[in-house]
Amino acid sequence: MALEWVVLGYAAGAEAIMLLLLTVPGLGKLRTGLVSVTRNALKPMLSVVPFCLFLLMDIYWKYETRPTCDEEHACTPSEHLRHQKSIMKSQRNALLIAAALILYWLIFSVTNLLVRIEQLSQRVEKLKRQD
Repeated sequence: MALEWVVLGYAAGAEAIMLLLLTVPGLGKLRTGLVSVTRNALKPMLSVVPFCLFLLMDIYWKYETRPTCDEEHACTPSEHLRHQKSIMKSQRNALLIAAALILYWLIFSVTNLLVRIEQLSQRVEKLKRQD
């Protein structure tokens, strides 16, 4: 299962880098190339969403099937420690899932806004030429 989390971490990192490059001011002509590359990458990156849902179901399943220590001395200290580590990993992984989904949504929104801004600036230029 660790490989899945590594893949999701790399996907979230790639999303963060793309979002950073799209929002850095002063790129000018380079921005249009970045927007087209990002728009072409959005469809394959959509696979992150069902992947995150699968991993979220995995976290839920682990939560539902975890051993319980209802009584005071039912678990040994090592079992209790392993349980605590499992909870910490699940929380970390849930944050990774949330970050990947939010970053994808932000890339989608920013890309659409940049495309719309480019279209509007082209319309303004066209109207200026007509006058």
